[in-house]
Amino acid sequence: MTTIEGKSIAVRHERIDEASAGQRIDNYLLRIAKGVPKSHVYRILRSGEVRVNGGRVQQTYRLAEGDEVRIPPIRVAEPTRTAPAPAGKPLPVVYEDDALIVIDKPAGKAVHGGSGVSYGVIEQLRAQRPEVRMLELAHRLDRETSGLLIVAKKRSALTALHDMMREGRVEKRYLTLVPGRWNNPLQHVKVPLHKYLTAEGERRVRVSEEGKPSHSIVRLVRRWRDYSFLEVELKTGRTHQIRVHLTHLGFPLCGDDKYGDFALNKRLEGEGLKRMFLHAARLGFEHPLTGQAMSFEAPLPAELQSFIDALGAAEKAHG
Repeated sequence: MTTIEGKSIAVRHERIDEASAGQRIDNYLLRIAKGVPKSHVYRILRSGEVRVNGGRVQQTYRLAEGDEVRIPPIRVAEPTRTAPAPAGKPLPVVYEDDALIVIDKPAGKAVHGGSGVSYGVIEQLRAQRPEVRMLELAHRLDRETSGLLIVAKKRSALTALHDMMREGRVEKRYLTLVPGRWNNPLQHVKVPLHKYLTAEGERRVRVSEEGKPSHSIVRLVRRWRDYSFLEVELKTGRTHQIRVHLTHLGFPLCGDDKYGDFALNKRLEGEGLKRMFLHAARLGFEHPLTGQAMSFEAPLPAELQSFIDALGAAEKAHG
């Protein structure tokens, strides 16, 4: 799409391909007409200037493959020029087919650009795969968290994955290390979480009755004198859910720089743990297009496994 400051672009007709099929018409227009105010996009939809197969449609209309969309002349601003994301090293791919990719995301890498990060996994993946028409995150992981991440290659797969996650039909299990002795072999944690911004504009989450319902299932995997190794299954996918649930119970994640025990983190860093101990270890779901049962596991990264091994060795040495 040519973008010219202050000038109208001529009427265009777009044929919807497989990558865009299933997307709402308003979201489709916002995506292809970057720089156009949302209010203008909704105005041309309400007025009937946008046509699909010659007829008017509501803003909630979902596009089908083969639809022809008439887009009226619209004014767009000159886009901000940003440097393209470098392709970098190939990301570790656990599984790939024509509908999705499952990646074992390294810790320290954001899933997308923003908030002071110029690019993340999705921008890097697009740079590495310029021939793929669509690549979109199906969900997110915190920058500090390693492990399994799903990227959709088709709009239909993305929509189906979002529906499955909303309905709790995607199994997500994480591994974490916390200070102290966790006693219960299995414990359900159901406390509501509220998202807010700090005075500095940073995103935070706290337990609050005003928050959204949140549910984690915590299983004890192994316990040492001073630490507990836990598996946490997410039944809801709230921001920072595991970190806030466990901190609320008095078991902050080792290495967590937002909700953790900062004095402990400093000591752990000296002992070799230089990151937050949280790893997305397991994913289970039905393939969004075929319905086939899918299950993936990612082993602990070397730096986390070596720390666990050192804990075991130290405890053994002390009897």
